[in-house]
Amino acid sequence: MRSPAPLTVLVVDDEPRSLETLRRTLEEDFTVFTAQSAEEGEMIMARDFVHIVLSDQRMPGTQGVEFLRRVRSQWPDTVRLILSGYTDAEDIIAGINHAGIWQYLLKPWHPEQLLLTLKSAADLWRLQQENQRLSLDLRDDPEQLVQRVASRRGKLKARSGFDRLARAADSPLNAVCELAQKIAGHELSVLITGESGTGKELLARAIHFSSDRAERAFVVENCGALPDTLLEAELFGHKKGAYTGAHEDRIGLFQQADGGTLFLDEIGDTSPAFQVKLLRALQEGEIRPVGSPRTVPVNVRIIAATNRDLEADVASGRFRRDLYYRIAGIGLHMPCLRERPQDIPLIVGGLLKESAPAGRRFSTAAMKALLAHAWPGNVRELQNEVMRAVALGNGVELGADLLSPRLRGGRRAALPAATGDEGGTLKEQLDRLEAGVIARTMARHKSNKTRVAEELGLTRVGLRMKLSRLGIAGDDE
Repeated sequence: MRSPAPLTVLVVDDEPRSLETLRRTLEEDFTVFTAQSAEEGEMIMARDFVHIVLSDQRMPGTQGVEFLRRVRSQWPDTVRLILSGYTDAEDIIAGINHAGIWQYLLKPWHPEQLLLTLKSAADLWRLQQENQRLSLDLRDDPEQLVQRVASRRGKLKARSGFDRLARAADSPLNAVCELAQKIAGHELSVLITGESGTGKELLARAIHFSSDRAERAFVVENCGALPDTLLEAELFGHKKGAYTGAHEDRIGLFQQADGGTLFLDEIGDTSPAFQVKLLRALQEGEIRPVGSPRTVPVNVRIIAATNRDLEADVASGRFRRDLYYRIAGIGLHMPCLRERPQDIPLIVGGLLKESAPAGRRFSTAAMKALLAHAWPGNVRELQNEVMRAVALGNGVELGADLLSPRLRGGRRAALPAATGDEGGTLKEQLDRLEAGVIARTMARHKSNKTRVAEELGLTRVGLRMKLSRLGIAGDDE
């Protein structure tokens, strides 16, 4: 069955750099038009057929909501979305009531999430065209509406379920998913640990969509990406004038996730001062927007994630013990990709199915190289390699020559001990010294990670993270 032709997306943003980034993110899946003003966007829509419009809200001249209100009047079938760094309640209400906005997206945006949202918008447009073929009675029948809504919910759950975590019958990930499925329906906070790129957010989404909160929002925040003041305003919201740059009221992510799930990624990177505020919000079940004299009750389930060894941080005093026990109602550890090489063919097959013409496959030599690599970047690194090979390859079979040079050399050996005369920055020299100590200890204990961790005063999780960061390969006996 042939894939449908790519739909057209019009992106409107007055910032050229932002416009170019959005274009590059979307152009592989859509035909993309760009405009730096609402007026230019309307000229494009008068000239070309546009299925989806993604508009910035704050622009000189015509605001995004007003622009999309006019779009709704002239081109009612177009799916309309707003992308903004602000969450003014009046803007959102006006967007829904007057402009018929389908989704209000927030900056900073993540490429994968943005693509997923735009693909859902494309599905919506196609569904709208199918619905136009139905009779008015059928469209107005409550039973039929309920069925259609249930069907769409089912599709969303299917795209976000545990099946999205590709794994073989003997994969160590199976035990993690089995435990996650058991606790998904219970109101337990969850702490997911594991290296970057192992799929912690995918697991969190699967838990949410397998819970009683599946019909409400799943909201994501990267706690390591913002300083304390901005993180507090992002999570709790703020009142106009609360600090320099707070030109209007803003609803925080806790309120946006009310009734649903709030996923706090990289929670181990938060400061002790912020941890106090977060703990208070979780204990009391209410938040206080920055600059507001009143608290707001919220009902959210917390799923947190980190690539740090939080137990070690608790022991050192870097992470609050009471907050740790508040977020770690149940702990789940995502194994790194080199600990589950049996999953690599399945992951690769899924990626090729999603992004490559039918029938494309890796050669035996290429698959051998993929299986031999240590994958310090985990699934994210594997995804990049597959996309690289698909982009560079011409034939049905993708050879090993299409892979990055670091893969064609096989698994990287342990780094040698520092000699002291290799130069480099202080961090590079310290990394070499640390790698040498770990490599010698690994050799002495024949790569038994438990014994190595005990001798070096590390946890097994902490040791695994160091092995990954330093590019040292090592397996337990």
